Amino acid sequence: METSRSESLFTTMKRIERSAWFQGFIISIIIVAALTVGAKTYSLPYGIDKAINYLDNFITVFFLVELSLRFFACDDKRHFFKDPWNLFDTVIVIGSLMPISETEMILVARLLRVFRVLRLVSIIPDLRFLINALLKAIPKMGYIALLMFIIFYIFAAVGSIFFHQVNETLWGDIAISMLTLFRVATFEDWTDYRNSIFSPKLVNNFFSSIMFTKLINR
Repeated sequence: METSRSESLFTTMKRIERSAWFQGFIISIIIVAALTVGAKTYSLPYGIDKAINYLDNFITVFFLVELSLRFFACDDKRHFFKDPWNLFDTVIVIGSLMPISETEMILVARLLRVFRVLRLVSIIPDLRFLINALLKAIPKMGYIALLMFIIFYIFAAVGSIFFHQVNETLWGDIAISMLTLFRVATFEDWTDYRNSIFSPKLVNNFFSSIMFTKLINR
């Protein structure tokens, strides 16, 4: 009898935890939690500030209940914390239980409350997929950075050779030329460089026109 009741309770918790309405409710609570964090950055009347604190406490307790429900509804509880996303949620939820009063850990507690917004990633499967894909792509980013460095190095060397007599401040050596090209490509302080870069001597140079067009539209 007790076994059947346990199985029935486990089935009920599992059905609730996997239901679409429960997932949607969790997402709504996370969004509300994000709004409360933003609201606390303003100077609010005492009554509203007090209400937000009560709401924050409710959200913290809800997250604890939700995490407990997920744990008890898990088929293999020994492997629950082997999932990085479950471990992340646990750290955020447990950290949010820290009192936010005047203590030495007050900044840590506030930061953990801010990071509760990241729980959207662990709740929404598509976001988890994107994050996992991004993490797998990070090792390849080094090759992209190397390729960009080679391109800028070549353009900077060419610019230094051809244009150093036109404007030595921008094209005096390869290091300065790389900085100039980077600022051109990112439009950083574009108005400061516009007149110097596109001087009549450069604009009338067919090679320089091709060079800048290729760099900006790369």
